[in-house]
Amino acid sequence: MQQNAFDMLRSGRVPLYLAPQAGVSESPFRRLCRSFGADVVVSEFVSAEGIRRHDRRTHSYLRFHDDERPIGIQIFGADAQAMAEAAALVEEVYAPDYLDINFGCPVKKVALRNGGSGCLRDLDMVERIIRAVKGAIAIPTTVKIRSGWSEEMRDPVSIALRCQDAGAEVLTLHARTRTQMYSGHANWDEIAAVVEALDIPVIGNGDVWTGVDAKRMHDHTGCAGIMIARGSHGQPWIFGQARAALDGTPIPDDPDVTERFRIIIHHARLAIAWEKDEEKAMIEFRKHLGWYTKGLPNGRILRQELFEVTSLQEAEEKLERYLEEYEGAAV
Repeated sequence: MQQNAFDMLRSGRVPLYLAPQAGVSESPFRRLCRSFGADVVVSEFVSAEGIRRHDRRTHSYLRFHDDERPIGIQIFGADAQAMAEAAALVEEVYAPDYLDINFGCPVKKVALRNGGSGCLRDLDMVERIIRAVKGAIAIPTTVKIRSGWSEEMRDPVSIALRCQDAGAEVLTLHARTRTQMYSGHANWDEIAAVVEALDIPVIGNGDVWTGVDAKRMHDHTGCAGIMIARGSHGQPWIFGQARAALDGTPIPDDPDVTERFRIIIHHARLAIAWEKDEEKAMIEFRKHLGWYTKGLPNGRILRQELFEVTSLQEAEEKLERYLEEYEGAAV
């Protein structure tokens, strides 16, 4: 039987999480990261209103394969009753391992409607949402927060304590404010302070770019788990490297170009199988092609070519041609 995500957090093993990321942590990428060592994955964040209204596109974000478990579904919204109804529907229809509430998304169209990190301007509302969701479902309720709305309102310990008091069973802190967006540095001291203040497990998030960073975060903060977001873009193998760093075993090298291209094609096939429409899948996949080829010799030229592909065959041909030229230059 697969180990429960919450048992992992209390086992001392430090589970590795793939962060919920709009347009990135889709099912194909979640499955790929699981194969590279991610212990737990989380869906893209999903609108509670879209779930309640049975919007077809919204519900497409809730699908997952059983081999992705343990998996959390993350929802966002600013109305406690709507969030509770959406959570109950998600549990009944999709049966994830847990339900995560998004209090962290900094995107303007979400935050300015009080969704995501916008909720952090009203901590009474945060508590109401957590209590309502927790009261509506039997699976665990977890939350993801930022350190505050702005520098003036930066107080992650107080926010985290309010979440715990309302019934959150696990808390993830991305140690930036909403106004920072993704700039500057995540303040790992704040993660350490929240770990110290809370009785529930705390997952650290922010600026884990390498396997070594994962160990540094754990050593610095004592967090129970580590969530990796942008550090996974174009390098799903970061999870295996992070596990090795945490376990004190030799850290695997990044894949060579041939192996990297094999991973790209495998990922693309997963995306096409999931989407069914190959052209649509490959257009969506272009962002991954850009990330995977970052740092390669003459990678900019390759990316310009890959950003025009509309089929897997086109992508394979361009990658094969690059590989021939790359290997020829290396001789």
